[in-house]
Amino acid sequence: MSVIRLTMAQALLRFLDNQYVSVDGQEIKFVRGVMGIFGHGNVTGLGEALENAGGGLEFIQGKNEQGMVHAAASFAKQHNRTQIYACTSSIGPGALNMVTAAATATVNRIPVLLLPGDNFACRQPDPVLQQLEVTSDYTISATDPFRPVSAYWDRIERPEQLMSAALNAMRVLTDPAETGAVTLALPQDVQAEAYDYPASFFEKRMHIIDRRPPSVDAVARAVTLIKSKHRPLIVAGGGVHYSGAYKELLAFAEAFGIPITETQAGKSAVSWTHPLNLGAIGVTGTLPANVTAKEADLIIGVGTRYSDFTTSSKSAFQHEQVEFININVSSFDAFKMNAVRVVADAKEALSALHGLLLKEGYRTAYDSEALSGLKKSWDEETDRLYNLTSEDGLVQTAVVGEINRFLGARDVIVCAAGSLPGDLHRLWRCVEPKTYNMEYGFSCMGYEVSGAFGAALAEPDRDVYAIVGDGSYLMLHSELLTSLQENRKITVLLLDNHGFQCIHNLQKGHGSQGFGNEFRYRSEQTGRLTADYMPIDFAAHARSLGAKAYTVTTPDGLREALAKAKEEQISTLIDIKVLPGTGTSGYESWWRVGVPEVSSSAKVVEAHEQMKVQTAKADQL
Repeated sequence: MSVIRLTMAQALLRFLDNQYVSVDGQEIKFVRGVMGIFGHGNVTGLGEALENAGGGLEFIQGKNEQGMVHAAASFAKQHNRTQIYACTSSIGPGALNMVTAAATATVNRIPVLLLPGDNFACRQPDPVLQQLEVTSDYTISATDPFRPVSAYWDRIERPEQLMSAALNAMRVLTDPAETGAVTLALPQDVQAEAYDYPASFFEKRMHIIDRRPPSVDAVARAVTLIKSKHRPLIVAGGGVHYSGAYKELLAFAEAFGIPITETQAGKSAVSWTHPLNLGAIGVTGTLPANVTAKEADLIIGVGTRYSDFTTSSKSAFQHEQVEFININVSSFDAFKMNAVRVVADAKEALSALHGLLLKEGYRTAYDSEALSGLKKSWDEETDRLYNLTSEDGLVQTAVVGEINRFLGARDVIVCAAGSLPGDLHRLWRCVEPKTYNMEYGFSCMGYEVSGAFGAALAEPDRDVYAIVGDGSYLMLHSELLTSLQENRKITVLLLDNHGFQCIHNLQKGHGSQGFGNEFRYRSEQTGRLTADYMPIDFAAHARSLGAKAYTVTTPDGLREALAKAKEEQISTLIDIKVLPGTGTSGYESWWRVGVPEVSSSAKVVEAHEQMKVQTAKADQL
């Protein structure tokens, strides 16, 4: 048997450099490169291998471990999970910084490969710098917290273990149903140990991502159920994008007159102009979508995992005879809502259902004029919100409108947390697919700037905009510097509303006067953070990193800054000062949060009673 003597780290990189996927006959190199920050747990192992034996893998220097994993996840998302970056860190704090981003990727079913350094397997210098010492279990290290947030986890304590670990990693990373963060913990001494690896381990491997067809019986069950219903509604999730089932979804909806709603992950699958697209559904949904959902007798979920935001905490679907059909490549997600399950690729399943329903001559009972009226009323509401003005300053929905009107049809927006996801889900008008990169599975503050960098890496021919609140920007903005280093321009549109106003509004909506969520100075009178707002010059901060930057306080100033930013050749930030509390809310939606049953505040107790009333209307399963 032919062998090649390499360190474990060198072998890992050579293996990754030869992994490919095949989707519909198209061959794609799966691992583009490695993002990393070096420390004593990986610099002389993986660092040496990247320097001297990296092959065709590109290395990108991260500035924050969480940020670089967000960038890698956004890159994979923009590529519909057909290409990834690996991410490496040192042991201890460097590794733990990646845990939040690992959870974000796993929740959103996005493949990322994490390669954190780990303690010495030999334990000779034990305890090393940054090592945890758990006296009850000495095998525990800082990489163990990755276990619950990883779709696959392994620790390579001998160099030959790499072979089975790497193959299992690829199995999960390329599986449409099981994918997520994959963690291979790498003890720093083992990274540098040599082994005679079989040459076959490094041969080109093609991982076929087959389209899973639906079973004949599953399609038959779904067709039987659809035929018995008069007002079905489609909930389009992220699986529509990952399947590329855009044409099949529209053909299915048009053939039978079924209106379409979109989750945060599914948005942009259908153009906002399509007459059957009622827009966002759920807590951050439109009025047409939520009103139609309440009256629907059948929900056809396509590639959705049914988060509480999508279902309005299971209160969105109120027809006495409502039932569910779930089309999903994941049996775990297809099982939800006590649904008739079609475990299959979305494109394959929609095509199969389409063909059989045509033979049955099926048609819904919707009045097309009534649907058009609903859609027209929402277009008018969006226009109203997009044109709101105030003598006190910029209204957040109007800012979103100005940005939406300015951007081109192919431009990509990236967002994640705060009040902006609600405004964007409801109001943003997408024309083309893959122009709406929203991380709302984990609602992870700090994804926005990093995610925009990842999207720009994935599609350098598109303009990419991070739309971010001031709170989320302060959480994590480090990869703005990386975008400058890599000459991948992003435009950061920072809406400064003086704090965590989304949660501030949530407090006030449940009886609170508002506490601890605005960026204010401490008051000498109250002893609390209730004095003046803190003035923060975000444009100056961006300039200090080397970016171009503008500050705007008026609509004309915003339009002028957007035009200037588009002409800039490097990453640019626009600091947009907006009025707090000028986002959207409501529209026949409800979101359950825990409201205290006992409080010194009568308003809180009243809010608790209101929660009980709403909870009684929600499905308990």
